[in-house]
Amino acid sequence: MKKVEAIVRASKFEEVKDALAQLDIKGMTVTHVLGCGHQGGKTNVYRGSEYTVDLLPKVKVEIVTKDHMVDDLISVISKAAKTDKIGDGKIFVYSIDNVVRIRTGEINEKAL
Repeated sequence: MKKVEAIVRASKFEEVKDALAQLDIKGMTVTHVLGCGHQGGKTNVYRGSEYTVDLLPKVKVEIVTKDHMVDDLISVISKAAKTDKIGDGKIFVYSIDNVVRIRTGEINEKAL
């Protein structure tokens, strides 16, 4: 099992969610986060004073899935989130050792 964690632009989240629905992804965790990377932030002017916003709003989508679904997930998320501009985000993949569904006690792939 793998955990796919994607950090994408907040404005692209609905497209990512719709693309995941096409893959029949039923479970995910979504978190609104702040972050910085190569995009670096942006400079704004307020009442004549310049200030820099270093941390930009992003959305983190976490999905635990079977190993054979990982490449499809990466492809679908990448296509839906891509704008060809700096700050499109990143996808991380982690190995998962165990999963337990608390309600039923099911474990590993049955718990997904």
